[in-house]
Amino acid sequence: MRSGVRVGVDVGKARIGLSRSDPDGMLALPVETVSRTEDGSDVARIQAVATELSAVEIIVGLPLSLSGASTPSTDDATEFASRLRAACGIPVRLVDERLSTVTAQSALRASGRTTRNSRSVVDQAAATVILQHALDVERASGNPPGTLADTN
Repeated sequence: MRSGVRVGVDVGKARIGLSRSDPDGMLALPVETVSRTEDGSDVARIQAVATELSAVEIIVGLPLSLSGASTPSTDDATEFASRLRAACGIPVRLVDERLSTVTAQSALRASGRTTRNSRSVVDQAAATVILQHALDVERASGNPPGTLADTN
């Protein structure tokens, strides 16, 4: 298992959830929710978080359909990951995130939160699920998870 903090990102149309790992890459924790913007301030905020945490890598959820096919959301996440890689100067990996939001909502519901009072944290929870999955895959396989984002 490689050492160093990773930042997890759940890209949505309106909000972006952020999570982080501990330096040993064992545990993912929620960080914050960033509003999605047209002016690039969302990318700048994620870059600032990654810099503040001395992150070695960013993990972006890749929303595929249940069949594994690409969707418009897949293209959006891929493009966003490329923008992050260009802005942050560290590796950005795309990792399958199928059902991460559903898993996050279920966990929040199980902890007593309703859909209404968990809107502000569901994106962070989804980013945490995505990052924890990526950490678990790397620990089990010995290989970095997912695929590297392009720098286009």
